[in-house]
Amino acid sequence: MKNNGIKNGRVGAAYNKILVNHWRWLQAQGPSYKQQATSCKLQAVPGSVCFDCYAMKGCYVFKVVQDAQYRRLAAIRSPAWVAAMAHLINSKKPDVFRWHDSGDVQDLEHLQKIYAVCRLTPSKRHWLPTREAWIKKHLQDKPSNLVIRFSAPMVNQPAPESWPNSSEVVEKNFNCPASKQDNECRDCRMCWDPEVKTVRYHKH
Repeated sequence: MKNNGIKNGRVGAAYNKILVNHWRWLQAQGPSYKQQATSCKLQAVPGSVCFDCYAMKGCYVFKVVQDAQYRRLAAIRSPAWVAAMAHLINSKKPDVFRWHDSGDVQDLEHLQKIYAVCRLTPSKRHWLPTREAWIKKHLQDKPSNLVIRFSAPMVNQPAPESWPNSSEVVEKNFNCPASKQDNECRDCRMCWDPEVKTVRYHKH
């Protein structure tokens, strides 16, 4: 795999390391980003969308998977992360990218770096699900090719109306088709569509 970014010095070494670690994951997993799911109080709350979280069981509990996800979490702090991620995303054929299949935005630095990656990948549409309410204060800086959806914390609970885009987990009246097609998006792009205010996922 060729890289067209920084090649020399400590930043160059970090860039190349990120390319190697993340390239294998992108090749295997497709257009989404996984990092370790850090501590969440909702995991212990029955009826919450985080209770019995999929990112805390199954293949996610394997040491090799957790080690890889912790490496990706740590890589966010690298000055080479933005350039490396932009290169990887631009190298993939799908025109959509999902942030955080597991995990969430860690802080403002992380959010700003995601914004920077989106600006460097203008031909891709990005979707960022989050339960970090503080992000709403920074929506005015959001790139136009990024949709941020605030996730309602409880099952069958409506998301706050104040967010331009949101998502909910419901037992009835869902509009996400994934549960009817082997839990795959296929050609659906509702999550990436800013005109769709709320995407409702079927509880599974």
